[in-house]
Amino acid sequence: QVQLVESGGGSVQAGGSLRLSCTASGYTESYDAMGWFRQAVGKEREGVGSVWTDGGIPNYAPAVKGRFTVSLDKAKNTLHLQMNRLKPEDSAMYYCATGRPSSISGGNWDPAADHWGKGTQVTVSS
Repeated sequence: QVQLVESGGGSVQAGGSLRLSCTASGYTESYDAMGWFRQAVGKEREGVGSVWTDGGIPNYAPAVKGRFTVSLDKAKNTLHLQMNRLKPEDSAMYYCATGRPSSISGGNWDPAADHWGKGTQVTVSS
């Protein structure tokens, strides 16, 4: 089993930055990918950015590419999401997830992740 705890959310003005963190504990050998997803009020959950635990180029949703950066600190089992030049449309609950997807594209996984954190809220004001 894997436990995921997110932190770092908050309220910022448009153009500002936030850094989210997700720390994994438990059986951390049970997954080979970690990623961030988000769900805004009245919207479906969508992928944001993900990375393979053994390395490789991170995968991002088109809406955040060039503004967000995913990085993995393997020594601390912690996934980060650096968010720059935030926009009001980035406002959402952000979730960390792990699993063993066969593929990752546009921040979305196939199959879906199987472990999820409880989320951290990000609010961007215009």
